[in-house]
Amino acid sequence: MSQVFGRHTKANLPVAVRGDGIYIFDSNGKSYLDGSGGAAVSCLGHSDVDVIQAIKSQLDSLDFAHTGFLTSEPAESLASKLIAHAPTGLERVYLVSGGSEAVEAALKLSRQYMLEIGQPERTRFIARRQSYHGNTLGALGTGGNLWRREPFDPVMVSASHIAPCYEYRDRADGESVEDYGQRVANELEEELLRVGPETVIGFLAEPVVGATSGAVPAVKGYFRRIREICDKYGVLLILDEVMCGMGRTGTLFACEQDDVRPDIVTIAKGLGAGYQPIGAMICSGEIYRAIENGTGFFQHGHTYMGHPIACAAANAVVTKLTDGGYSNQAATMGNYLNDALQAEFGQHPNVGDIRGRGMFRGLEFVADRDSKSPFDPNLKIASRLKAAAMDNGLICYPMNGTIDGVRGDHVLLAPPFICTNAQIDELVDKLSASLASIL
Repeated sequence: MSQVFGRHTKANLPVAVRGDGIYIFDSNGKSYLDGSGGAAVSCLGHSDVDVIQAIKSQLDSLDFAHTGFLTSEPAESLASKLIAHAPTGLERVYLVSGGSEAVEAALKLSRQYMLEIGQPERTRFIARRQSYHGNTLGALGTGGNLWRREPFDPVMVSASHIAPCYEYRDRADGESVEDYGQRVANELEEELLRVGPETVIGFLAEPVVGATSGAVPAVKGYFRRIREICDKYGVLLILDEVMCGMGRTGTLFACEQDDVRPDIVTIAKGLGAGYQPIGAMICSGEIYRAIENGTGFFQHGHTYMGHPIACAAANAVVTKLTDGGYSNQAATMGNYLNDALQAEFGQHPNVGDIRGRGMFRGLEFVADRDSKSPFDPNLKIASRLKAAAMDNGLICYPMNGTIDGVRGDHVLLAPPFICTNAQIDELVDKLSASLASIL
């Protein structure tokens, strides 16, 4: 009997023993095509020799150095590399061990920034409904997923929430895409005026919404309007790219495609490509200088932040994503994946929407295409699809509660960027067979 406290006490999971390319093998020898990269993590597959060698080489020289006493060459190199490719204005990298830690750091830095500049009355955050920003109490409190939040509401500080940019469900008949984007972006200004803009620290959003809604990108012009509103009221724009960043959508930073400059951006998952746990919070020079010229220290920290081995792995990953061209590869293969999904599911009576960018795609399932009515939640479409896909040798990321935390089902696909055309065809075939078996 396992002594591991797993995610679900009733689960009897296969034991993973080996990874090769886009496949994982269990202890019985069964192979699984990793169609979601775990949780949009394994962007380079499971046997990249360059990343593995970087980890081994770092172990030969230095295993660990606490950042309260020392920095390390891998940490310095990684920070420089990220800033060289980051959106204009971002100048400092705070290295942590994962996405939730990165978001916590962003929230705390944002609050401290307001204290440093003499605006202590700013204590609130605004985010969007159906968002997900992590499972620690601060990140969960700003997130807009009701199912995840509800048990912990009494013990966390909650943000207020505006509508997501969810064109498939929310754009009105006869409303242009541009008008829709401006309308939902303007909800931020309305919320600021409702709560008092002088009380708000920042607005937190995913450029492409990940697990909660299934690869939902904002429409053109939405984030430009959001930036304008933030600037007007002195509110920080914090973009959560933990899932959609690091080449996943076809550019190193997802916000590049929305032509928007954040004050803070959070990254993780693909930053380490699964080879080591690592994340980062990247902030503007203005925010950093406020701390530097004020108290001089950020009142935050974790033991394993800036871990040399994790940073060595991430250095190799980012090099491959940039100089190695794998972010561009994600864009190219993402087009092929989208075409394959459209060919297989574009007219499917129970697939209402196919969406996303790059190697980050989602399918939303419906009981009826014309009315967009979702399946009865009691049918448990998402959990049944996950089980059927595993039986068919496919790892994908189905979720329920797409619409409001209760209703709606989707599947998220985020395969490694190294996929071939034939492997994408295999992914789509296995997904199609799995969906057919449960419907």
